[in-house]
Amino acid sequence: MKSRILLAIAMGIGSMFAYPLPAEACTGITLKSKDSVTVVARTIEWGGSDLNSQYVIVPRGYEQRSYTPAGITGMTFKARYGYVGLAVEQKDFVAEGLNEAGLSAGLFYFPNYGEYEKFDEALQDKSIADLQLVSWILGQCATVDEVKQAVSEVHIINIDPRASTVHWRFTEPSGRQIVLEMIDGKPKFYENPLGVLTNSPSFDWQLTNLNNYVNLYPGTAPAQSLGGAKLASFGAGSGFLGIPGDVTPPSRFVRAAFYQATAPVQDTALKTVLQGFQILNNFDIPVGIEFQAGKIPADIPSATQWTSATDMADRIIYYRTMYNSAIRSIDLKTIDFGKVKYRAVPLDAEKQQPVVPVKIANK
Repeated sequence: MKSRILLAIAMGIGSMFAYPLPAEACTGITLKSKDSVTVVARTIEWGGSDLNSQYVIVPRGYEQRSYTPAGITGMTFKARYGYVGLAVEQKDFVAEGLNEAGLSAGLFYFPNYGEYEKFDEALQDKSIADLQLVSWILGQCATVDEVKQAVSEVHIINIDPRASTVHWRFTEPSGRQIVLEMIDGKPKFYENPLGVLTNSPSFDWQLTNLNNYVNLYPGTAPAQSLGGAKLASFGAGSGFLGIPGDVTPPSRFVRAAFYQATAPVQDTALKTVLQGFQILNNFDIPVGIEFQAGKIPADIPSATQWTSATDMADRIIYYRTMYNSAIRSIDLKTIDFGKVKYRAVPLDAEKQQPVVPVKIANK
């Protein structure tokens, strides 16, 4: 009975992603500090309803089983490494996380592109649901080469056949990053030295599309004459004239690439983390722009439900939410993954932005 209930929940969640809906978006960037610490940061968007996101603490030895279209009948997997994850909708579905070995993993929505293997009950013992792949990889792998090997040995499926695909990024402390997409039922890996990822189309298309913006450069365009007219910039940043400003994945990819590339390199990992949050401020999606008048969900203040940044060297994952813009952190070095108990905790104890009054002395 419990398995049937959980499957119904999982398939209901899967059906949320069955058709393109507003604000199903993610934007990922990668930064490095002067002392060569890699920081990966990202947003996660969902404009339809509150994702009820949680952080999960997963100890070494924790065992899970994958969902399949037939029930909770997929592969069983046990964590070799402990990890911390940020989960959406239910604790099994980790969208972003970091393990104690320093490997970062995250899933990004990938609508209308890619194709998983078709579920085969004869292969269910080696089948892993797409929404649980991050959990499995974080528990098993320490490097991107190990990720490639692990993926080659399993069958990646979706829980609800109506649902769209996702794609993934994996980053190791050295800064090496790969993107995984499922194409015609087969895994395809891309090296990602740029460190940017959004959604559809495919990653290689996004890189090619950057060539359309070869004219962009940081700073202000110099004054010039056009016939008898004198032309001068109205303000700073005119070297970026022509950069796309909409919230489609190709446009966000371009903006993220240029904002990341032009960001000054920070002295420390913490300053780099804070810079990551500042850059990603530019990708917050107001929920109202994605819906027709009168159709806006009433229960969420933003389509960007949370933003995270991960310090790969110091093993710290940071996050803030649409309800609370204060940055919170979880330091994996303070967790004994051999002793800690599994737990799943809402990202926000109270779903309300705190306001701190400034007290003015009358003397």
